[in-house]
Amino acid sequence: MAIKPPFTELHIPKAPSGFYEGHSLPIALISKVSMSLLVIWALVWPANAGSTLGSLNWRLLETFNSFYIIIVGFFAFFLLAVAVLPSGRKVMGREGEKPEFSNFSWFSMMFGAGLGVGLMVFATAEPLGLWGSNPVVISGAVAGGTEEALQSGYRYTFLHYGFHAWVIYVVTGLSLAYYAYTRDMPLTIRSALTPLFGRYVNGFFGHIVDVLGIVATILGVSVTIGFGVSQFIDGVYAVTGMEWVMNMGAEVPTPSKVGLIAGLVVIMGLSIISAVSGVGRGVKYLSNLNLVMSIILLLTFVVFGSFVFAMTTYGSALVDYILHFVQLSFGAWGPQSAVDFASLLPAEAQPLAESLSGAQNPWGSFDSFVAGLEGDAAALPPETLAAVYEAGNAGRQFGWQAGWTTFYWAWWIAFSPFVGLFLARISKGRSVREFIVGCVIAPALVCFAWMTILGGTAIDLELSGAAEGAITGASNTNKLFVTLQIMLGDGAFLSGITVMCVVLVMTFLVTSADSGILVMNTIMSGGEQETGIKHRIIWGILLTLVIGALLLAAGEENPMNALQSAMIIGALPFTMVMGLMCVALAKALYRDSLREKHGVAGE
Repeated sequence: MAIKPPFTELHIPKAPSGFYEGHSLPIALISKVSMSLLVIWALVWPANAGSTLGSLNWRLLETFNSFYIIIVGFFAFFLLAVAVLPSGRKVMGREGEKPEFSNFSWFSMMFGAGLGVGLMVFATAEPLGLWGSNPVVISGAVAGGTEEALQSGYRYTFLHYGFHAWVIYVVTGLSLAYYAYTRDMPLTIRSALTPLFGRYVNGFFGHIVDVLGIVATILGVSVTIGFGVSQFIDGVYAVTGMEWVMNMGAEVPTPSKVGLIAGLVVIMGLSIISAVSGVGRGVKYLSNLNLVMSIILLLTFVVFGSFVFAMTTYGSALVDYILHFVQLSFGAWGPQSAVDFASLLPAEAQPLAESLSGAQNPWGSFDSFVAGLEGDAAALPPETLAAVYEAGNAGRQFGWQAGWTTFYWAWWIAFSPFVGLFLARISKGRSVREFIVGCVIAPALVCFAWMTILGGTAIDLELSGAAEGAITGASNTNKLFVTLQIMLGDGAFLSGITVMCVVLVMTFLVTSADSGILVMNTIMSGGEQETGIKHRIIWGILLTLVIGALLLAAGEENPMNALQSAMIIGALPFTMVMGLMCVALAKALYRDSLREKHGVAGE
């Protein structure tokens, strides 16, 4: 059988002159118009936008929860196979080509773009939250917030910020880098589907694929910046005491919408300035600064925190995570209908099924379920109520998984066009195996250290009674600052570290936002890595408007709701694109190995 060269005749029509010179007009207009309509909807009809996005989000989760869980598990084992097979030796570049960036700068940029803000916000919040609520806890096997819940809490913490999270980024990044550097194709989303669809990606189908990547990027970056700006405002309040940036009427002071919008304008203004300077200067220098300050923060917790407790937890949690890897990869839950729930109830409880539906609530406990019962339901004997609670376990497991793990997978998937393309942009000259190991194993192990050293210290302070519930009672974005205050006490050192954390959050945000702006322009320009300054500014402004409008569309109680819902909705189509990327990459690697064997040119 004749072995043909691969299809590389990718043509993305670009405007020859005018405002969009060098850019794809269909991609630019479709993506900008769709995002502009979202902004107008959220600003003119904020209540309608917030409620509609929330309702649609939940319907999609009910239908596609299992799909999200299983496909991420598939990504993990797919990349493992690619790394182990001989194709992993292939270098993404010309023969003898050396990597563009040093290992330190390469790691700094991937770390800052991939999880910088997420680690600052969730290094304490995630372990504490999962310590109190995780699938083992809601099943009733152990009580939340106890020493017995520590193992399962970190199992799911490592799941959400470990190998599974990074394989999502690497599926997209490896696909883009492979075609760009071994076949000299444009660094854009549609290139990853050429082995499957050939010349069809040159038309409208290819435009839609690229637009899906841009939309997912905007929404994924928006959620990250939303969380980061909230922590930034918490830090500003901790340093300055300015109450106008906070909602002081809440049970726990949280950033107000005025404060969030003010912080957003500051961050995005700096991001646009950095994006204008390009990857080689602004992003690179900021990323190196981020990593240095991150190390200082980590060392502060090593010296003053619960380091022995953290390292013990690190080792046991890593082993536990690996032992449960397959189950965590494919253990998906579906929604439990009212009929199914009623059919599992004891006979005497079945007439009261509607009153007992609280047993399906994933955010409570058995005690809170019993405390909330009234009338005949409350009069049921304890053994019957225990059986009722057990009958609702499937509903609780689904609700928890959809609201926590699936939210993370959608977030990482929405973030993956940005992080994946950015990883591809900085990884020329590296082998396929080096790319997978370097971008999955190394950053995941560092994330584990952050989660155990920072989060473990917070948990130890709560277990020992030193915190007296102050950390768990704080908002997610303020838990880091409360932990620092309890750990260090008052004084100049606390003030200095707090200021550094505020600066670190700011630089992480700027790095994420300006990298996202550069990536969106790369896609819009058909893979060009150097794009016009005016378009970087426009995308920066549009990104600011999207985040601001969706923050305003949400309720004061949780300003992130509309952003999160829009992100999960926008991530779903790109999840399907990523599945096709895996099939296409498997085909490309296999066919290229045959071409090498038969001496057929790869370009």
